[in-house]
Amino acid sequence: MAEYQNIFTRVQVVGPSYAGIPLERGNKEREGPPVHSHLLGKLGDAQIGPIYLGWYGLASAMCFFIAFEIVGLNMLASVNWSPIQLVRQLPWLALEPPPPSMGLKLFPPLNEGGWWLMAGFFMTASVLLWWVRMYRRARALRMGTHVAWAFASAIWLMLVLGFIRPILMGSWGEAVPFGIFPHLDWTAAFSIRYGNLFYNPFHMLSIAFLYGSTLLFAMHGATILAVSRFGGEREIEQIVDRGTASERAALFWRWCMGFNATMESIHRWAWWFAVLCPLVGGIGILLTGTVVDNWYLWAVKHHVAPIYPAVFAPVIDPSTLPGVRP
Repeated sequence: MAEYQNIFTRVQVVGPSYAGIPLERGNKEREGPPVHSHLLGKLGDAQIGPIYLGWYGLASAMCFFIAFEIVGLNMLASVNWSPIQLVRQLPWLALEPPPPSMGLKLFPPLNEGGWWLMAGFFMTASVLLWWVRMYRRARALRMGTHVAWAFASAIWLMLVLGFIRPILMGSWGEAVPFGIFPHLDWTAAFSIRYGNLFYNPFHMLSIAFLYGSTLLFAMHGATILAVSRFGGEREIEQIVDRGTASERAALFWRWCMGFNATMESIHRWAWWFAVLCPLVGGIGILLTGTVVDNWYLWAVKHHVAPIYPAVFAPVIDPSTLPGVRP
């Protein structure tokens, strides 16, 4: 029996270029001649282009480039303009926010957080413009706007970390620095400062949705790959047929997971799990320091965590001992 060609086969199907569905009047068509890549064809569709960027996409790309340049040039300046040291030390380099003493000053000195504010402004503008582009492109194609709202959930977490919470705390110094390890160091220090973020119930939910979404995506991807020999990735055609890859996949889920998952419902499950991860995580970050100062003490008060036993004797303040002059 001839099986449908998929990612595991050695045969690559080559066909004519396809520009996509025609758009309604008032929408600019995609631009550029399409090209084909044999290497990309081994992973998916070999066709690249035509591409639509549009004014919102162009503005987003320009803002991202400005933010990237500000961060990159500041990191390069921190290693005395040495490209070799930039590459060697890149994971440890950072562009820090203004110090806490600056508060919410809008125009701090450039070398004391001003560059960070500028980079943050252009990066935020970039992602917001890209969100508008995603929303408008979905509407132009008469699609649902699910992708745009999923992206908005990630933008929410970014805004909480770098904009909303620092404003509520009264200092840009509460925000996250730009950098790889400095970002991780900020996360660890943030957790320690507020009594272990693991006791934050919204952090618990965020981690549950993180692990749950990875599991759901992996299982869904694996299931479709497992029935790709029957054309399982052609979901629309499969839904209306019987005895096909779609039905086998649904039966497999019923056998292994105890409940059915249709070609639509599994995507709803995965969408909600993925979207709720940054959504509840942002709520947990927003409450930290503004409402709750110590999550461990909060957890003890609400019977979430036990009180640790007193292993060591209480520490005595030497100034209170007899014979000590005040």
